[in-house]
Amino acid sequence: MSEPLVVVEQVQKHYGDFQALTDIDLTVDAGEVVVILGPSGSGKSTLCRTINRLETITSGSIRIDGKELPAEGKGLADLRAEVGMVFQSFNLFAHLTILENVTLGPIKVRGLSKADAEREAMALLTRVGVEKQAGKLPAQLSGGQQQRVAIARALAMHPKVMLFDEPTSALDPEMINEVLDVMVGLAKEGMTMIVVTHEMGFARRAADRVVFMADGQIVEQATPEEFFTNPRTARAQDFLSKLITN
Repeated sequence: MSEPLVVVEQVQKHYGDFQALTDIDLTVDAGEVVVILGPSGSGKSTLCRTINRLETITSGSIRIDGKELPAEGKGLADLRAEVGMVFQSFNLFAHLTILENVTLGPIKVRGLSKADAEREAMALLTRVGVEKQAGKLPAQLSGGQQQRVAIARALAMHPKVMLFDEPTSALDPEMINEVLDVMVGLAKEGMTMIVVTHEMGFARRAADRVVFMADGQIVEQATPEEFFTNPRTARAQDFLSKLITN
């Protein structure tokens, strides 16, 4: 058996005296969609951000496709190119057009020609349904459109795994589904995805596995069906009961 695509082993993360992550062990196979759920402050986003070293870890190890995550330098930049990241805020370059936002990485990092990068970018913008916005600036797009551009920009780097850190939390309710539909499509196409979200519907529809976190620890892992119908731990039962009553 080959090693899983993502391997997190005994990861600890401290901010001074505060321990944000405790003894995190997590593996994600190629093509698997893992959704990380949990209450606010449970360490979900911190864990997500450690997987491409946006947050450094205090101890433990993280491997992507068999390679240890470098601490810094070109090795880290090369590995980050293989790990796409979509944030809560869209993080698009405000002074660049949508097309330029998507082509910048492939030209600068992957060494594509402008023509090849633009051809790929238009295909990706079509895939996420915003090809008609290619010549506009980010401020001219809705939040949902900007987030779909951010997904296209990450995909343009041909990542081995995509990380989503609460990608719909900054969106108006009517824009959430247009982003989730794109993510469901990626899942169906076999993209390896680690998704931090509060969208339970997405977890039910698209996840292969739900990872439930609380107090900086992984408390429970299960299929969506098992987790939502028969959570094993009192902490998960309490979390789900509050969702139902709200």
